[in-house]
Amino acid sequence: MNYWKVKKLVIASMFVAVGVIMSPLNIPLGASKCFPTQHIINVILAVFLGPAYGVGAAFATSLIRNMIGTGTLLAFPGSMVGALFCGMAYKITKKLWITCIFEVIGTGILGALLAFPVAILIMGKEAAMFTFVIPFLVSTAGGSLIASILIFSMEKMGINSMLKHQMEV
Repeated sequence: MNYWKVKKLVIASMFVAVGVIMSPLNIPLGASKCFPTQHIINVILAVFLGPAYGVGAAFATSLIRNMIGTGTLLAFPGSMVGALFCGMAYKITKKLWITCIFEVIGTGILGALLAFPVAILIMGKEAAMFTFVIPFLVSTAGGSLIASILIFSMEKMGINSMLKHQMEV
């Protein structure tokens, strides 16, 4: 494993730690616990590390949150689909606003729809097909907005180019 891959792995791990530390700050809505911090992390990792590290970090954060009791199994489809979609969107377009839209689509719609069978089959919760769409949309829209403000502010201060240069070195 070369040096830049280790750097990316360490940065992704730091964001997993932030996600786990912030996990008590969630919004319980029915069977789900909406966690806007995960969506902030998804967008930031999409921009700086790419889709693979974003999905890996989303999985690790969801796993640890479930192990310590601050998350539900619904965290897996929501966070991982959102991380994949926004990571791919940024990789293809390099546009922050498209990245945020794809985070909302990935988590808020597709992740919410994938949460339905998880809730029914694994968690044994009764749910309608679109039960999780509104809570997931609210959570991901808020998190994506905060992430875009953070990244836009970092761009204006010149931090983005410095961080991207560090990832290449």
